[in-house]
Amino acid sequence: MTARVLVVDDVELNIKLLEAKLSSEYFEVIVADNGPVALELAESEMPDIILLDVMMPVMDGFEVCRRLKANPRTADVPVVMVTALSDVADRLRGLESGADEFLTKPVNDTALFARVRSLVRLKRMMEELRLREEVCRQFGNSEDQAKLADDGKAARILLLHENNPAAARLRDVLEPVAAALHRAPNCAEAQTMLDSSIELVIASLSMPDGDPLRLVSQWRAAEATRQLPILLIADPGELTRLAKGLDLGANDYLVRPVDRNELLARVRTQIRRKRLQDRLHENYSRSLSLALTDELTGLYNRRYVFAHLTELMARMPEGGATAVMMFDIDHFKQVNDRFGHLAGDDVLRELAGRALRNVRSVDLVGRLGGEEFVVVMPETSLGGATIVADRLRQAVADEPFVLAENGEKLAVTISVGLAITGQGEDTLEALLKRVDDALYAAKNGGRNRVIAAPQRPPHPIAVAS
Repeated sequence: MTARVLVVDDVELNIKLLEAKLSSEYFEVIVADNGPVALELAESEMPDIILLDVMMPVMDGFEVCRRLKANPRTADVPVVMVTALSDVADRLRGLESGADEFLTKPVNDTALFARVRSLVRLKRMMEELRLREEVCRQFGNSEDQAKLADDGKAARILLLHENNPAAARLRDVLEPVAAALHRAPNCAEAQTMLDSSIELVIASLSMPDGDPLRLVSQWRAAEATRQLPILLIADPGELTRLAKGLDLGANDYLVRPVDRNELLARVRTQIRRKRLQDRLHENYSRSLSLALTDELTGLYNRRYVFAHLTELMARMPEGGATAVMMFDIDHFKQVNDRFGHLAGDDVLRELAGRALRNVRSVDLVGRLGGEEFVVVMPETSLGGATIVADRLRQAVADEPFVLAENGEKLAVTISVGLAITGQGEDTLEALLKRVDDALYAAKNGGRNRVIAAPQRPPHPIAVAS
């Protein structure tokens, strides 16, 4: 994985050292020797990650980080603070200013490369989510960003840790931010206890009964847990395994002895990020649904029906057939003129419900617009489709429609046209014309009836004389 890295340090030797290390791993490196220049480059060059020194003149790294995170253009760029400071209070201050990681000089190469790759993966995922959020905004269905803020509390956490005093201390520290805290004493129980409600896994690498890194690999391979935050806790001598864990997809780590405030800061960061990702995913899914479904009836819309039918025809095995039913309400204009458009909407919603109840679960029901509906029935003969169509016609005609506003009952009928695929060199346009012609034949023939487009006879087989 390559990436563009902005290195910020006021000491030229430090810059050259980091530049050489990163270039050897095929990263593209941009450099800045002070905070103001770093802010300008971050906005103009849009790096994938920033390695930021803390102790600099003019503007220290904490202030640079705060400004980066306050700027919407650079807010999602991961920041790793690289400094000679090793005090826990300094690490905590860096995390509170928005930094994603805090590395102490001299920087261990294994930790540096693993952390850069992990954070770059995170950044690219957030970019994709932000892009989807922009799509949501275009559909007018995006939450206000202010509503996406989160304090990282009331979290549902799974702690994988053997039963010892260290586990008890971790539980005590996590109590203020945990709505539910479950402890798994071994890897096997962690696998069974993990469910969709868990928002964060904190896993000790020092488990005697199994390898937590194998769990990390399995969770990242499974769709349900692919985005689940994982925070590893390791002993000082386990740096190589920590780096492996980050490469496998773990999000963060702590080295013992674990500082209370740093643990809480990292937990809150992971929880806030997880909830933001979840909300962006929900926004995108909701907007995608709105783009492909009819707002009034909840059925698939014209765009989706035609795309679905095109794909179905392309995949159809030789000799197979898909039936298409098109129907609309007889004299629907009279309903709107006499009772109003709200009553017309009631009728359309009820018709959609009756259609869904009278076709198979594998059939797709859509609204093409106005009072016109369609049903796509895969692997269905014309005879079978005719039976389904007449059942729906009867279900509409036999029971009056009740208006929600005044309870008045309306007699409603539909006309139905049918056609099937597999008629010579078939195309979507040709199929739709056949079914549309059949629908108009039903209306011209007196309405409240089903008409099927005639099937072409099979090609005659030449017999040698």
